[in-house]
Amino acid sequence: MKLAVYHRTSFHYAAPVVQSMNTLHLEPRTFPYQKTISALVRVIPATRVRRFTDLFQNITHHFELPNPHSKLEIESRIRVHNLPLDISMRSREASLAELNDSSIRELIWPYLQESRWVSRYPEVWRQALDIVSSRASVFDQACALMEWIHHEFEYRPGVTGVDTHLVEAFQMKRGVCQDFTHVMLGLCRSLGIPARYASGYLYNGPRDTLVGAQSSHAWSEVYLPAAGWIGFDPTNNTLADERYIKVAVGRDYEDVAPVRGSYSGTGHCQMSVEVAVERI
Repeated sequence: MKLAVYHRTSFHYAAPVVQSMNTLHLEPRTFPYQKTISALVRVIPATRVRRFTDLFQNITHHFELPNPHSKLEIESRIRVHNLPLDISMRSREASLAELNDSSIRELIWPYLQESRWVSRYPEVWRQALDIVSSRASVFDQACALMEWIHHEFEYRPGVTGVDTHLVEAFQMKRGVCQDFTHVMLGLCRSLGIPARYASGYLYNGPRDTLVGAQSSHAWSEVYLPAAGWIGFDPTNNTLADERYIKVAVGRDYEDVAPVRGSYSGTGHCQMSVEVAVERI
């Protein structure tokens, strides 16, 4: 499946601002099951954009606008070619003990630790134990955690923000895909299952009713022996298959925010975001 994404974020300031500094995660690298065909990032006012790879191997852009400006527009256009997801029976049946190999531990270590928005919490650990009590393999445990979040949490925009912590979302049992993902990361890590945050987009085909399409989307990824990182989307209770366009991965939202920046000037700013995902 070949997919195209158009993403535009616009900022309109009530008065001219200066010293705008921004970091972007809008261009995907090539992942297993996903090949980047093309990618273009454009910024208005025109300025030099530096492109580099961060600690998580995400393609990152950074730019600065020191001069006064009343509007900032960031636009990206990407095309990817996705392959159908294929998880072997060996990976589906693998247990946590198979992750003890030293080469694997080095790879997954950052995704077993606490992070800014996903810290250890006794109630999360106890809940995770109850959910997976009858499941043996890592895959089955991840599926059980994903299904529990999907059925127990209410998808409700506006009740949380980008700075909502795992604990708050877990207690409210409400939020959006970012909150669902943080909760699943906390449940997985409390059990010793390596889990990371994935950010990108979701294609909602003619017959699909997936939540989170036509906007930035988030889901969790669990490391399975012999398969690598596989996506689990608790918002939609489904594996992240060829309908998902992965842009960046990290420990939590802090590492993968599509647009993050600061400026000096008025606090009155109107932001608008437009996302369109289509099959080509």
